[in-house]
Amino acid sequence: MEVTWIAILASLCMGIGAVLVFVFAVKRNYFHNVEDAKYQVFWSDIEELVDSPKVGEEEKKDDEESGETHG
Repeated sequence: MEVTWIAILASLCMGIGAVLVFVFAVKRNYFHNVEDAKYQVFWSDIEELVDSPKVGEEEKKDDEESGETHG
């Protein structure tokens, strides 16, 4: 029975802590423009795709440097 009360008290403390963090974030205006974060992630993924070498190009470069040919 003691463990049940400890679990209930712990869950209440975590819930109150989450509410306090949420209120703090709202008061500090952290949720002002949440769409910016979405676009930052989107464009960083696109940049990685554009900047990364295509599949197979890296193998061709390695083969050219070592002088090997695949037939």
